[in-house]
This record gives sequence, structure tokens and C-alpha cells, in this order.
Amino acid sequence: MERRTFLQKTAAASAGLYCLPAMSINDPKIYTVEELMGKADIPLHGKGIDLLKEAHDAYLKMKKAAYEAGFDLKMVSSYRSFNRQRAIWERKYNAYTQDRGMAPLAAIEKIIEYSTIPGTSRHHWGTEVDVIDGNPKVTGDVLVPEKFEEGGPFEGLKQWLDKNSESFGFYLTYTNAPGRRGFKYEPWHYSYAALSIPMLEQFRKKNIFKLIQNEDFLGAEHFTTGFLRNYINDYILDINPVLL
Repeated sequence: MERRTFLQKTAAASAGLYCLPAMSINDPKIYTVEELMGKADIPLHGKGIDLLKEAHDAYLKMKKAAYEAGFDLKMVSSYRSFNRQRAIWERKYNAYTQDRGMAPLAAIEKIIEYSTIPGTSRHHWGTEVDVIDGNPKVTGDVLVPEKFEEGGPFEGLKQWLDKNSESFGFYLTYTNAPGRRGFKYEPWHYSYAALSIPMLEQFRKKNIFKLIQNEDFLGAEHFTTGFLRNYINDYILDINPVLL
């Protein structure tokens, strides 16, 4: 991301924080590297929910309101540990390189369309949710954009979330804004901003570049300096500017 673009997005996000509903970002907690990378045991709440307490409570309120509107807000994924993310990464890496015969760098580019490098996932924080509507009968993968679009089984829920999620503190993370780079559009992924904003702010101060370089998992040996710098700018920071 060019510096000018990044500064413009950051400024816009900072200005927007003063008018966001039901959200305080004055979180005094200091997060460790282990917590931010999914390597620490953190206090998760709710069976099948697995979020930090404040995010958990806000999610239950949103789920109740969605139910009253006729939707069954169903959690598909929330907290993921470092080891869980590494397992996802290595499974995909093996599938692309061994089963499909892709070159390592091509496989890595394919993986990061939707999956993060272990240690850099926002799902490590206990603030992120991937959700669908549990009412419609659906076959195949549920976390695909087409199922949230016009005519898709989750169209109604997506429209409801567009109008209501922010009033509960949840913001779409990977938007379909023109020109946004990094992870592809994820209409199912929402972040509890009051906690995730200070977490990202602290994570950025931990020298993410070196943290990734120090990790050892399949494919990591192919990470070049240029790739990692682009990954940080495009995949970690080029998100919904409200969440910066």
C-alpha cells in the first residue's frame, strides 16, 4: 500500500471512530505477543462461541436481535489458536503443492486468498466471527460470497447485518470496496471493533515482519522480504478502514 493511501485511510478511520455507535476503544489492556499470535490461553466465553467476554456478550445481543428478525445467526468460526491456523495452512499447502503440483510460491498466493499466515490471523484474538443464517438448508461450502448475494440463501441475513451489525459493535473486516487489496471479500467475517482495534494497534508495534520470519511451518522458507512486506501492508492492514 502506498504511504499516501495508507495515511488517507488511517486518517479517515481515526475521524470515523468518534461517531461509531456503541463502541469504546479505550481498552487499557496490554496484549502479549503470545496472545496476539494465538499462542496463549485466553479466557474464551460461550459454548460454541469462543469469544472474549465483551465480544461474547455483544454477539449474544446481536444473535437475539437477528432471531427476532427471523434469522438464526449461526457461528461457523471464531477463535482459532496458532496451532489450529498452522494446521489449516499446512493442509492447504500440501494440497496445492502435492495434490495439484503447484509451485510453492503459487500455492502460497492461492492460500492467502482467504487464509492467513499462522500467527497473523485476527481469529487469534477472540474478537472475530464468521457467521451464516442457520435457517436455510444449504449444501456445499457455506463461506462463499455468492451465498450472501442476491438470490443466495444468506441474502436476507446479509442485508440485516448491513443495517444492524455496527449497532452491536461488529464491523465487516474484508469489504468489497473498490481497490482494496489483500484477502478477498468475506461477507461473513465481522470484527468486534472495541477490542480488535487496540489489538491491531499493539500488534503493529510488535515488528510483525520479524515475528513471521521466526516461525517454522510448511512453506515459510519461501517467504521473501518483499512478499512479507506486501503481506503486512495488503493483508493485515488493507481492511475496513474503520478497524484501523
